[in-house]
Amino acid sequence: MGINYHGGEPNPGTVYLVGSGPGDPGLLTVKAKRLLERADIVLHDKLPGPQIIEDLPEERRIDVGKRAHGDRTPQSEINERLVELAREGKSVVRLKGGDSFVFGRGGEEAEYLAEHGIPFEVVPAVTSAVAAPAVAGIPVTHRDHASSVSFVTGHEDPTKDDSAVDWDALADAGGTIVVLMGVTRLPQYVSALRDGGLDRETPAALVERGTWTGQRVATGTLETIVEARDEVGIEPPAVTVIGGVAATRESVVEFLENESVADREDRSESETDAVTPDVSDS
Repeated sequence: MGINYHGGEPNPGTVYLVGSGPGDPGLLTVKAKRLLERADIVLHDKLPGPQIIEDLPEERRIDVGKRAHGDRTPQSEINERLVELAREGKSVVRLKGGDSFVFGRGGEEAEYLAEHGIPFEVVPAVTSAVAAPAVAGIPVTHRDHASSVSFVTGHEDPTKDDSAVDWDALADAGGTIVVLMGVTRLPQYVSALRDGGLDRETPAALVERGTWTGQRVATGTLETIVEARDEVGIEPPAVTVIGGVAATRESVVEFLENESVADREDRSESETDAVTPDVSDS
């Protein structure tokens, strides 16, 4: 079924699965911006970025992210709400951070909409898995370091017997490993990768709130990255990059206009303190 949206008005009764990109409003796609301006209702969580959400009129947006006391809106409830609103004849934007089809549950929502006969359109976006490292001066591929990249979720406990992520295989595969939603479990999967044979001197970095105001970066190696996270104070949302590409930041950051002079000075002091290993432990 074709959806006749070519920059005009959104179609009534249609759901648009829209990625917001990494959070900077300037990185919204033209199509995403037009849909957000013209849709009847927008269902969003916190990850699209505060500026993008604040630009939406309160009467046209519904927060389906975390509730009070840390509770989350169940995915089943979000699915049902999308169908309900579309059947009321509304044009509905389901707004997700990054790209909704990269660990954004967009695929599940698409299947649910199709099962219930609701027309929908996917609006791709710049995924934070690539954008956050990029604005920190870290390419996920580089001819000298990596010709492949693996994207994995950090939500799962690597010690689970039935873990969906094969950390041993990732350690053996080489290339770049990008972990989303992996701040809390960083010690566990770093340990799993080392147990799988990945060298403890492998470069690593965490980029918190990439492209947002308040972006922070911690760099180190598999041996030091947990300490670096704690020294810099990295909190979710953040992207972890593991592999030789993570070391390229130091060669470009002085001229990287994504970071202000003050940011660079703070980064230099905090990263130096965080990643210098004790020689006695080497």
